[in-house]
Amino acid sequence: MLIVRVGDASAAHGAEHGDYDGWVARGLAGGGPVTTRVVDPRGGGALPSPRDLAGVVVTGSSAMVTDRAEWSGRTAAFLREAVAADVPALGICYGHQLLADALGGEAGWNPRGREIGTVAITLTRAGEEDALLGVLAESGPVFSAQSTHRQVVLRLPEGAARLAENALDPNQAIRVGRRAWGVQFHPEFDAAYLRTLLHERRPAIEAEGLDADALLAGCHDTDTGPRLLARFADLARRG
Repeated sequence: MLIVRVGDASAAHGAEHGDYDGWVARGLAGGGPVTTRVVDPRGGGALPSPRDLAGVVVTGSSAMVTDRAEWSGRTAAFLREAVAADVPALGICYGHQLLADALGGEAGWNPRGREIGTVAITLTRAGEEDALLGVLAESGPVFSAQSTHRQVVLRLPEGAARLAENALDPNQAIRVGRRAWGVQFHPEFDAAYLRTLLHERRPAIEAEGLDADALLAGCHDTDTGPRLLARFADLARRG
C-alpha cells in the first residue's frame, strides 16, 4: 500500500507524536496487517506504477491545489493512472481535492470559508450504500470527523458520486469510478492534533470571525477515522 505524503504535521505537536504517513499507516493496519511504503514527491520522490500496488493513499497538505506545484502535477498524473488501472485510491483533504481536479473536476477556495474542528457530516443515500463510506452508516447517516481546510472540491468530475456533505461543503466525500474515493475530512487526525492546530491558527481563525474557544471546546475524539482507514485497507486486500 503506497502512502503519498504531500504534507507535514505541525512541529508544535511534537516529534514524538509522528506525522501524516505514520498516522495513516496506523489506521490502515487497524483491520489487520498491511505493508506500506511512503513516497514524498515534493522532494523528487519517484511515484511507482500504480499497477504494482494494492492501494494508494494521498495525504493532506498545507499547499493548495491551485498553486499548481510541479510535484502536485506529477501526483495528479499518477492518480489518473491509478484510477484508469482500477487500483483502490483514497485522497485525504488535499488528496481529495487533487483527485477531483486531476479527473476533470475543479478545486478552489471554499466560498463558505474555513472549516476546522470536529465537524458533523451527513452521508448521502449513495454514501450509505457505498463500499467504503457505508461502514460509517451503522450508527446512522450523521458522523463526526476531524477537519481543517480552506479549499474544497468546487465541481465534481463527470460521473462522480457525492457521498457525504454538510453546510460548509457539499462535497465532503466523493467516489470517482469504481474504487477511487476522496474525503475532505482527516481520518488520520485525532482531537489532540486538532487542538494543536486551533491554538496555532487562532489569530487567523479569529480574524475570519470564527470562535476559536468554541471550536476548541467542540473537539472530541471519534472512531470515524480508524473505521474508514481500516475499511479501505480491507477493500484493497480483496483486490
